[in-house]
Amino acid sequence: MTKWDAEQYLKFQAERTQPARDLAAKIPLQTVQKALDIGCGPGNSTRIVKERFPMSEVLGIDQSPEMIQAAREANPDLTFQVFDITQELTPLGGGYDLLFSNACLQWVPEHKALLPRLIGQLKPGGVLAVQLPNNFQEPVHRVLERLSTSEKWRMHFPSPRIFHQLTPEQYFDLLCGSVSNFTMWETIYYHRLPSHQAILEWYRGTGLRPYLACLSDDERQAFESEVLGEITHAYPAQCNGEIIFRFPRLFFLAQK
Repeated sequence: MTKWDAEQYLKFQAERTQPARDLAAKIPLQTVQKALDIGCGPGNSTRIVKERFPMSEVLGIDQSPEMIQAAREANPDLTFQVFDITQELTPLGGGYDLLFSNACLQWVPEHKALLPRLIGQLKPGGVLAVQLPNNFQEPVHRVLERLSTSEKWRMHFPSPRIFHQLTPEQYFDLLCGSVSNFTMWETIYYHRLPSHQAILEWYRGTGLRPYLACLSDDERQAFESEVLGEITHAYPAQCNGEIIFRFPRLFFLAQK
């Protein structure tokens, strides 16, 4: 399993945390006693849940020991645990008022089985709140796909990256068969980044990880250099020199 780098991830903490704030703000609950933050990373999303529901008991879980260590150091008043969400949740208990997941489930397989299993852990009236990147048609992803499958690089990536998330229409049908009350929406964030290098730095913390893990140090440098060159062409600079980094995200709330 590729290690997560909390410091790299948090270089864009404000931009990565805003979708969690937007998701938490729309949760249709007045009070929450017991909440689980799935894929809590370095704890920024867990903090948002606690701020939204200050009287709640919140547990943040993540399969990365590095992320959980960073979460504990940054949030000593909150509770975190290393846990793989692909396993049964039974050891964590059940009866949750809120299951919250911000930019995590795209790394988890079998959503058609996963979502009903998560909903089954909710109390009646409990809410599953999810945000997923919906940016796979954006230029940076097309650049990574094109380069990683090129004649020069494809031998280094014997196992192509698998994207586990479903289409919005598939989530609609899945939620429709699991709960009677749900809502979905998409928000496109236009992040102001200072340079094309900043886009590369952003993806070093997430989408580039599976590729870089397959390469030696020299190969990583060469691959990143090609990615940066392609990104520079794909994202024109604005008149002030900044780059618009367009990032669509899919949200849904499902109430049991």
